[in-house]
Amino acid sequence: MTSETIISIFLGIGLAASVGFRVFLPLFALSLAAYFNVWELNDNWQWIGSLAALITLGVATVVEIFAYFIPWVDNLLDSFAVPLAAIAGTAVMVSTVADLDPVVTWSLAIIAGGGTATAIRGAGATGRLASSTTTGGLANPILATVETGTATVVSIASIFAPILAAVLVIIILIVIFRIYRSLRPKAKT
Repeated sequence: MTSETIISIFLGIGLAASVGFRVFLPLFALSLAAYFNVWELNDNWQWIGSLAALITLGVATVVEIFAYFIPWVDNLLDSFAVPLAAIAGTAVMVSTVADLDPVVTWSLAIIAGGGTATAIRGAGATGRLASSTTTGGLANPILATVETGTATVVSIASIFAPILAAVLVIIILIVIFRIYRSLRPKAKT
């Protein structure tokens, strides 16, 4: 495995994690990177760097970000975002991973890309639902701000510093695991 392949895997995992927070923002970031020749995509995915894709993903990103600031609409979006995150997480991995056999690329994309995105999106949806029921949705805009900020930081790090992005993803997954573990009911012995 070449260093380019390893870096491309880190890029894909970082963007997949970002997809777990916002579906369209990492895709828009990848589209920008491809459009301005910052990152080269696999041949079948060159369309992501087109002007049409850039505009479409840009509009979708703005709509998604603002929709998450509307309490209860954000919960509705989460019902669609969980399956979309799995698909988008897989897609960003497939579009960025370089020089691997297609079977390995798709396996890695489904497990690492789709799995990471789904785990993060599922945790976010659960947190938002808990926030909606405990605060009547008043705290949801704070969660939306944190999620959007995290998606932005990890997306930018993925494109410009993929190794740093991979480290951030590990930290995010550890934090999510610890929060989940602390909220889980204790087993009676």
